[in-house]
Amino acid sequence: TNRAFNMKNVPLYLAGEFVQSQTQEWIDVTDPATNEVIAKAPCTTPTEMEQAIKYAGEVFKTWKETPVSERARVMMRYQALLKEHHDEIAEILSQETGKTFEDAKGDVWRGIEVVEHAGNVASLMMGETVENVAREVDTHSWIQPLGVCAGITPFNFPAMIPLWMFPMAIACGNTFILKPSEQDPLTPMRLAELFEEAGAPKGVLQVVHGGKEQVDVLLTDPAIRAVSFVGSVPVGRYIYETGTRNMKRVQSFAGAKNHMVIMPDADKQQVINALVGASVGAAGQRCMAISVAVFVGEAQQWIPELKEAMAKVRPGAWNDSGASYGPIISAKAKDRVESLIATGEAQGANLLLDGRGCTVDGLPDGNWVGPTLFSGVTTKMDIYNEEIFGPVLSCMETDSLGEAIELINNSPYGNGTSIFTSSGGCARRFQHEIDVGQVGVNIPIPVPLPFFSFTGWKGSFYGDQHAYGKQAVRFYTETKTVTSRWFSSEASTEANFSIQLR
Repeated sequence: TNRAFNMKNVPLYLAGEFVQSQTQEWIDVTDPATNEVIAKAPCTTPTEMEQAIKYAGEVFKTWKETPVSERARVMMRYQALLKEHHDEIAEILSQETGKTFEDAKGDVWRGIEVVEHAGNVASLMMGETVENVAREVDTHSWIQPLGVCAGITPFNFPAMIPLWMFPMAIACGNTFILKPSEQDPLTPMRLAELFEEAGAPKGVLQVVHGGKEQVDVLLTDPAIRAVSFVGSVPVGRYIYETGTRNMKRVQSFAGAKNHMVIMPDADKQQVINALVGASVGAAGQRCMAISVAVFVGEAQQWIPELKEAMAKVRPGAWNDSGASYGPIISAKAKDRVESLIATGEAQGANLLLDGRGCTVDGLPDGNWVGPTLFSGVTTKMDIYNEEIFGPVLSCMETDSLGEAIELINNSPYGNGTSIFTSSGGCARRFQHEIDVGQVGVNIPIPVPLPFFSFTGWKGSFYGDQHAYGKQAVRFYTETKTVTSRWFSSEASTEANFSIQLR
């Protein structure tokens, strides 16, 4: 039974049990399409936070000794269960985020791919060895888990991003405390239920809820070794600075402003399709959304056709098969998007499509913003410098590819970018010279599959090891090197006063 979704008061997952918090503070979980309260998330009490951390530390002592093949089998059973319940999870996700059902299924599937990769943990944790580094001396390395790890996840991918974190950490032998977004905690709770069903030992994964107070506990408690975060710029920086100041390993994925460069030799229809889908898909609430289109030379002549295509797009309810995207997550977030649209117009950008005042039949109270298109945008405008996180696309023009590259490289962000062209030379130059971590060539949203890593750069990421792939294994583990010598009966017994092995 789906306990999490049927509970009006969202439970905690503490010490292997789904329990009601003893808190007096609750956060409303609303359906963004109606703004009706569908559940309440607890602000976990200090005692409950302490219990979660203490229990995770106790369980780590036994879980780290569990053979790596057994840990991998938990992940294999888990991915099978996630596939079995794929559509059910997507429906929960749709109702609390407003995402269309197809988009929600993609959210779940991209998380499943990471769990599949976690099932390969044995080969990912292989060390190295060299025989005879000195006479009869051998050195080998072991990859060992850190201890108690924590993850703080955002509202926009409540399945995928938790699944970026705890499966990799736990497969490596750690225990994990997840603090999902208080705006859509039902999906992560269902993920936790299925993880328990997959045979994960009690306490290996625990789920707490709340806001800054609970996050600060995770950032400051000395028992927690590593913290992973995905979210906005100011919070991401705060997470990184606070966590590292408290001697923790931190990976913090912050904001983005992703540009797509359009060369005149690109396929026009492919460009328009890519720009529409990548800018307004998920209501623009993706850290890899394309929010700036950079038209080079004569390609800017395609803007009227782009406007025509975007004008046909409409938002709607999650179960409306004709809807291209859903509502903004909250009324507050909608107000911010509409305010930035007004600011863009006031600062002199050409507002070709205005998504303010958008309505959806039968859902008058939803957080709707229609597709919005600006041209004539400059780097001095707020709509260029701020991450809008809405279905808003800004068009800019340059005379050359070099100018486009310079524009992007001057941005403080470096999450993702793409170029559309039929020229191998242009693509080669772009991918070589661009100072952005994830680059697409004729692909608008170049999120790598889990055997690579999610590699945002500059102001989009604080830390050194990224999410999933080999870098996640390095983030969640330590390397121990062992240098050994076994003496034979003829071995010299002279003292060695040099640091050099011989």
